[in-house]
Amino acid sequence: MVSGMNKLLVAFLRWCRIGLWLSLAAMALGSQAGTLEAGSAPAMRELHRKLSDRLADSPLKRPVVLDSMETDGGLQGDVYAVVNHSIDDVRRALERSSQWCEMLILHINNRRCRAEHGSNGEKLTLSVVPRYDKPIDQAFELTFVHRVAHATREYLLVDLSAESGPMGTSHYRVLLEAVPLGERQTFLHFAYAYDHNMVARLATMAYLATFGSDKVGFTVVGKTPDGGPEYIRGLRGLVERNAMRYFLTLEAYLDGFAVPPPERADKRLNSWFQAVEMYPTQLHEIDLATYLAVKREDRQRDAGTGR
Repeated sequence: MVSGMNKLLVAFLRWCRIGLWLSLAAMALGSQAGTLEAGSAPAMRELHRKLSDRLADSPLKRPVVLDSMETDGGLQGDVYAVVNHSIDDVRRALERSSQWCEMLILHINNRRCRAEHGSNGEKLTLSVVPRYDKPIDQAFELTFVHRVAHATREYLLVDLSAESGPMGTSHYRVLLEAVPLGERQTFLHFAYAYDHNMVARLATMAYLATFGSDKVGFTVVGKTPDGGPEYIRGLRGLVERNAMRYFLTLEAYLDGFAVPPPERADKRLNSWFQAVEMYPTQLHEIDLATYLAVKREDRQRDAGTGR
């Protein structure tokens, strides 16, 4: 009987561990190619008009609207935001895969990113660890194709796509589109989604119901007994946390343009951490000193390998 219970416990913990890896795969960016559709400058301007009240009254302490949904095959998250940066800055931040790498590595669990030019265009390979304190050799890798579909002063569209991911996930894609709002503001739409099979879905749900049971998203679904906001949990909570983390990497990367080039890396790290800490209920994981030490280690390691 004891042996049987031990086997069940081991199997359950294995499922939860798989669920943790899959939640990290979602954090590494993703998208279902048939779900996300590119727009246009007129469509984005109309979307900004429709969202103007929600942007102005956003509970997220900045002009940001966050949506999430479960699709037929996976998850999708969308962030709509007004940022105090010109569309020229947004374009130069995202037009090359090497810049995406610099941006994505701000995330605590992203420990390495390599950009390369191939016969099919630019690619980037992101290495993600299950916990920030795990060694790089425990990371899984996702390789994205980077494509600038449209880039003018009136409309920007960039996407990343990956056909497969770890443990039953597939069809990753990231989409970012932007239109200018005057000379110093830009309206952004950041979207991502990915497919998962039934095993992957059940494993993720097992993790979220146990070790990840305290994790919540941003959508308010009711009130707690003491009158505070009750936030969404489960798969949509997962996708909302990840969507916000990655929007904040973009905003922090843009903030770096305000200082001279030698100071930009540190400026971006501090900006990302401070932005994440605005949402401790959803996003807090470690203190600033630990975060900076991890990123300093990453920088030194990759400088030593030439990557």
